[in-house]
Parts: sequence; structure tokens; C-alpha cells
Amino acid sequence: MSRSPLFFFQNFVVFPLLVIPAPFQKEDLDGGVQAAFPLLPLVVAIVGRNEENLKQVFAECKNNGRKYLMIVADLVKEEDVKRTLDNTISCFGQLNILVNCAGILAFGTIETTSLEQYDKVFGINVSMSKSALDKLTKCTALELASKQVRVNSVNPGVIITEIHKRAGLDDEAYAKFLERSKETHALGRPGECDEVAKTIVFLASDESSFITGALIPVDGGKHVMCPR
Repeated sequence: MSRSPLFFFQNFVVFPLLVIPAPFQKEDLDGGVQAAFPLLPLVVAIVGRNEENLKQVFAECKNNGRKYLMIVADLVKEEDVKRTLDNTISCFGQLNILVNCAGILAFGTIETTSLEQYDKVFGINVSMSKSALDKLTKCTALELASKQVRVNSVNPGVIITEIHKRAGLDDEAYAKFLERSKETHALGRPGECDEVAKTIVFLASDESSFITGALIPVDGGKHVMCPR
């Protein structure tokens, strides 16, 4: 590839190399992203906190015959971030593309959310300050443009994954949540993992070589609605 894209992926990695950090599960968005990247000529480092889930995804990745590196790390910890970077470059010699798709959910209100809960969610996925991440994407894109590094943000709507159940929704509550999504998304449905993953693959390829600083909604039109 002639250029090296870098992404900030909201809500919720290098080419020849890709790093995907996340608490991997096959049913989650991060699993969908790693499944889509075989469309490009990559070697891949996958990173996650849950070793068992990471091993499952790693085993499936190896089936396509490419070279992969598995790193167990908690990206909230600065020393783990440094170790991830060092191990990746030591193994592959370079880091070209980063897809940040780590994410958790926690339920609460301004009155009931503890500082510990706030810090945990903010530290992992910045989902409580999406506007700040949008600004960071634009500023980073400007700063790195002279180096031909592209920075874009993919902003999803409701995507069918396991993250909401891990946050505490039971099957009934989750079904109601997805049903409600038919009203909150202009296209009348929640999204699928591969719909987001294919957008990331496009941005990681030379097909998007003149795109940087973009905030791309993959949300079924949710961003143009004001539902209550």
C-alpha cells in the first residue's frame, strides 16, 4: 500500500500489518472487523484482555493461512499499550494500520454513575465523549497529513453484537432494545457487524487514498434523526 491509514473507531489496530485491540468475541464488532480484513493482503496482530475469547478468534484467523500475532493485554494500562506496540513491531517490523475497536457499556444516570464506573468506561472506549473523539480525529488528521498518514472515524449506530448483554441486558430487554432501534434508525433496523467492518476495510485500502479527517456514520441514518 502506498499510504498508511490510522483510525479512531468510536464506541466501541499493521500493512502489511493490522492490530485489532478488543475483548474479542466472534459475535462482536471486533470479531466482524477481523473477519473482513482477509479481503486485504495483511499480516495481523490481534489484541484483547480475555485470553479465552482471543484464542478462539486467533484459531479462526489462522485458518486463512496468513501470519498472525496474538497479544493478551489490557489497553487501559499504559504499560500494556507499550508492550503491544513493541511486540508488534518486533514481530512484523512495522505498524501501518491501527483499528481501535475496544468497547464496553455500563448503565446509569448522571446521579447514579460512580466515578469508578465513569473512569472505566471513559478509559476503555471514550463512548461518553464521542464529540471529543470526533475532534481528536480531525486534529490528528491535520497533524499527520504531511506524513501521508490518514486518520478517519467510523461512527456506528446500534449494531447487533453481544456488548449490550454483557452490560446487563437479558434476552427480553435486548429484544425490546433492538425492536426500538427500528424507530430510531431511518432505515428501520439495527446494523450488522459486517456492514461496519466493510467500511473500515474500505478506509484501510488505497480505494480511500484521498480521504482523511472524515467522520463516517454507519448508522442506518440514525444521525439525521431526533427520535425519543
